Amino acid sequence: MPEGPEQESGVDASTSGLGAPADGPGDGQNIDLLDSRPARWHAYLRALGPGLVTGASDDDPSGIATYAQTGAQFGFGMLWVALITFPLMFGVQEICDRTALATGKGLGELIVVRFGRLWRAAIGLLIGALIIANALNIAADLVAIGAGMHLLHAGPTALWAVLAGIIIMVLLVSGSFSMIARVFKVLCAALLAYVAELFFVKIPWGTVLFNTVVPHIHSSRAYVALLVGVLGTTISPYLFFWQSMHRVEDMREEDAGGSRPLPLRRRSRVDAAAKESRSRFDVFSGMAFSNIVMFAIIVATAITLTPKSGQHFTISSPAQVASALRPVAGRFASIIFALGFIGSGMLAVPVLAGAGSAGMAGLLGKETGFSNSPRRAPVFYGLCAVGTLGGMVMSLLSVNPITLLVFVAVVNGVAAAPFIVVTMFISSNEAIMGEYVNGKAAKSLGWLTAILMAVAAIALFATGGV
Repeated sequence: MPEGPEQESGVDASTSGLGAPADGPGDGQNIDLLDSRPARWHAYLRALGPGLVTGASDDDPSGIATYAQTGAQFGFGMLWVALITFPLMFGVQEICDRTALATGKGLGELIVVRFGRLWRAAIGLLIGALIIANALNIAADLVAIGAGMHLLHAGPTALWAVLAGIIIMVLLVSGSFSMIARVFKVLCAALLAYVAELFFVKIPWGTVLFNTVVPHIHSSRAYVALLVGVLGTTISPYLFFWQSMHRVEDMREEDAGGSRPLPLRRRSRVDAAAKESRSRFDVFSGMAFSNIVMFAIIVATAITLTPKSGQHFTISSPAQVASALRPVAGRFASIIFALGFIGSGMLAVPVLAGAGSAGMAGLLGKETGFSNSPRRAPVFYGLCAVGTLGGMVMSLLSVNPITLLVFVAVVNGVAAAPFIVVTMFISSNEAIMGEYVNGKAAKSLGWLTAILMAVAAIALFATGGV
C-alpha cells in the first residue's frame, strides 16, 4: 500500500487500548470524567447521536428479516453469532468514529489522503459497487415499509414503497434529516417489543445460554448463507461510511471550530478526552442496542415460530414475523411489528443513501452531509437521489420482501471485508491519526473482523450459497 502524508511533528504515537495514547486522552482523564459528579451523565445522554442512529439503522428491515429467518429456520443454533458480533461491531464502528474525531474528515476524504491514484481508483469501484448494493438494500427496505403499511390495511405494498421513497427524498432535500431521525428512532423503539417478549414467554434459558456461548456450526448451504447474512446485516459496509460522516456532522454542530469540525488534536487535552469518551459511549450504546434487539428477535422467533415437532421452516411473509409478537402483544402484534418495520425502514433508507454517497463524494473532493444544502453539496445529493430512485424502481418488481431482505444481508456480508481493510489502513496511519492511531485492541478487533468476514464469504462461495 502507498504511504500517507508525512507525520506531523510533535505527535506522540504511543498508544494503548482502542486508540487513546498511553498517557493521554482515554486513560486517567477519562476515568475522572466517568467518576465525576452526576451532571456529567447529562452530557453522555446528550452525546447519544451518531452511534445510536447507526445502531438503530442497523436493525433495519433487512436485519429484522434475517434474524427472524435465523430463529425460525435454525432455532437457537445461531445465537452464538450475537455474542461474537457485538465486540467486533463495536470495534469497527469505534475505529470509523475515531477517524472522524481525529481528523474532522469522512472516510471518503481520508482515502484520498492515505492512498495513491491507482488504489483510489480501485476503491472508487468498490464504493460504486456499494452504492449499487445500497440501492438494492433501499429497494428491500422500501418494500418492507410498504409491507408494514399493508399490515396496517393502509393500501397496497407497491404504492407505499414508492410514496415512502418520495417522502424521504423530499425530507432530505429540505434539510429535515435531524428531525426525521428523531421521529423514526422513536418508531424503532417498537422493536423493543421483541425484548419485552423474553419476559412474557417460557424460555429454556439453560438451552439459550448454552447455544449462546457454544458455537454450533453446520456446513449446509442454508446455514452458511444465513450466517453470512447475519454477519452482513450487523457489520454492514455502509455503516462504516455513515458512522464517519455522521460524526463529522455532529462536530459541525458544535460551537468549537465554527462551521468546520474541530479535530481532537486541535482541542485541549481535557476537551479532547471528554469528546472521545462521550463518542465512544455513544457508539457502544448504539451497538449494544442493535445486538440486544438481534438476540431478542432470534430467541422470540425460535420460540414462537418453530413447530412443536422441532422441524424448522422458512419465513415467507412479514405477517409471519409479526406473529412472533402475539404472546406479548396479542391482537396488536401486527400493529407493533408494522410500526417497527416502517420506522426502521424510514430511518435506514437515508442512512443507506447517504453512506455510499458520502464515500464517493469525499473521494471526488466534494462536499458531503445532510447538514449541507443541495446547492453546496450537489454531487452528494445527486448520488443520494440516484440510490433512492433506483431503489424505488426496483421495489416495483414482484419480489418476495423477506427473500430480498435476506439476500441483501448476504451481499453486505460478502462486501464487508474489503472496506474493513481500507478502514484499517487509514486508522493505523500515524501521519493521519496522530496520537489517536489504532491501539493494540483496535488493531486486533479490526483485523479479526476483516478475517472473519472474508472467511465467511469464502465459505459461502465454497458451499455454492451464491
